[in-house]
Amino acid sequence: MTESPSERRRRLINLGELIALAALIVSAVGVWIAWKSTSNDEPTRVVEQRQPISLTLRGKVQDDGRELAISPVEPSHALESMTVGINRSYPEEIGSEGVLKAQYVESRLTGKQLDKGAHSIPVGIRARYVELGKVRENQGTYVLRYRVEGGGLLGGRSLRLSGLSR
Repeated sequence: MTESPSERRRRLINLGELIALAALIVSAVGVWIAWKSTSNDEPTRVVEQRQPISLTLRGKVQDDGRELAISPVEPSHALESMTVGINRSYPEEIGSEGVLKAQYVESRLTGKQLDKGAHSIPVGIRARYVELGKVRENQGTYVLRYRVEGGGLLGGRSLRLSGLSR
């Protein structure tokens, strides 16, 4: 029994058809399994994840420079507490209100820092705040700007706060 070339070719074509048919069946079973596993689950929800933003503070002059209201730049931050340290002194707790008084600053200054004119000094600020439902802490060094007025022979000296920057 010898095969003719056309019979051998038909047998090879039939073998190729069987392999293709088996691959099609395996693919169909894989698609069915994938569809079945996702149809029982709840629908997939895409939720945007917000990244935390570090705390940055700004100061707003109040009461003609007698007070400086310190607040977060980012509106999603809510202050819980804040402490301010000047000239390595014990930090002053200014609470969640964030109001720094010129009297406190003046009591911590010495020497040339109290000369008449505009000055700036570094201050350390530590704050606890709430962001994205979590309590966070941050500390940093800011520059407090102020000016000293008066201070003549008969006049009293007054210190006025003028701003806060990073």
